[in-house]
Amino acid sequence: MLPEQIRADGFVEFVQTNERRLRHALTAALGLEAGREAAAEALAYGWEHWERVGVMANPVGYLYTVGRSKGRKLLSWSRPVFPAIPEDRTPWFEPGLPAALAALPEKERAVLLLLHGYGWHMTEVAETLGVAKSTVQTHAERGMRKLRHKLGVER
Repeated sequence: MLPEQIRADGFVEFVQTNERRLRHALTAALGLEAGREAAAEALAYGWEHWERVGVMANPVGYLYTVGRSKGRKLLSWSRPVFPAIPEDRTPWFEPGLPAALAALPEKERAVLLLLHGYGWHMTEVAETLGVAKSTVQTHAERGMRKLRHKLGVER
């Protein structure tokens, strides 16, 4: 096999295994449009630098960081946008949830959406975001406290 084919095969396998996880993490942090764009940019960067990225201990976490950097430029200081929840279609959701999530700090929002929206385990979140499990727990607790306050459902 040619070295270029080996590179392509490894990257294709990586994308098949990890693209969804990377995209979910970036859309949780940056909103739908900016997150999708950031995931595409991060994967393009990963392809371009695959010799280095492919041998990293946590390539998804590294590309998440790359995507956040690129995604912040897309947002240009605005808050992320999450689609409104149609009241007639999903009565079990709080209509104010998208705005309340968008108002949270990026790390708290990402942790909450990955844990509770996508059903990830704390270990998966910590690995993808490149932080300790205790940091994930802290962001989750702070984020939930802020959401409850903002939505008026404090205990």
